[in-house]
Amino acid sequence: MIKKFVLVLVIVMLPGFVLAAAEGVELDSMEPDHSNKASLQRGAAMFMNYCLGCHSLEYARYQRIADDLEIPAELFEENLIFTGAKIGELIEIGMDQDMAANWFGNAPPDLTLESRLRGEDWIYSYLRGFYQDDTRPLGVNNVVFDNVGMPHVLVEMQGLCAVEPKIGGKSSVDPMSGNIKNGDICSDWASEGSMSPGEFNVAMYDLTNFLSYMGDPVKLERERLGMFVLIFIAIFFVFAWLLNREYWKDVH
Repeated sequence: MIKKFVLVLVIVMLPGFVLAAAEGVELDSMEPDHSNKASLQRGAAMFMNYCLGCHSLEYARYQRIADDLEIPAELFEENLIFTGAKIGELIEIGMDQDMAANWFGNAPPDLTLESRLRGEDWIYSYLRGFYQDDTRPLGVNNVVFDNVGMPHVLVEMQGLCAVEPKIGGKSSVDPMSGNIKNGDICSDWASEGSMSPGEFNVAMYDLTNFLSYMGDPVKLERERLGMFVLIFIAIFFVFAWLLNREYWKDVH
């Protein structure tokens, strides 16, 4: 029985080991905080403005995001919906997948569940990992995703690193204070951005936090209900133990 359990556990965990071995890249740590509404709101605005042109969130609706992030529907429609879609619709894009595959090598993926697939650390490191590479068709590469086909759409904010950024060090964002430790991951910039390295890291934390929420929008509710379930089990255990003791008190 134990051998079967161990075998099943190894099979379940094997894809994660394979993915980690295939990537071979040390990542920066990022701890999502779905209770931080301000961060999620900034991340949503960042996604709608810079990512939605190519990447859909086709398993989510605008209305759900507005409700969860406590953004008034009218304000959301006015400032964060640019396609003419209604707030109750799914978040889709108009880009033709075949044409996109021809432009970029592969069609840009839907990002609704990207955080569940790759993890928050991967996304956070990837977003900050672009650098200049004149051998690539778009002039950029990424230390986390080698030979990436995506352009550096955030270059105006971050700038363009002339060398490979030092991803995987001790650079991190404190989700409570927003303080950056070792935020400047680039030693030589080909062009400067409108944000300082620390400001850009905070912006990428917000964007990653939003994508983490998209992958698990009921996380806070699940954790809240989980506490009630554990309390119920604890109380039920007391009564079950007392009942069991009553049943067996005369048995010697």
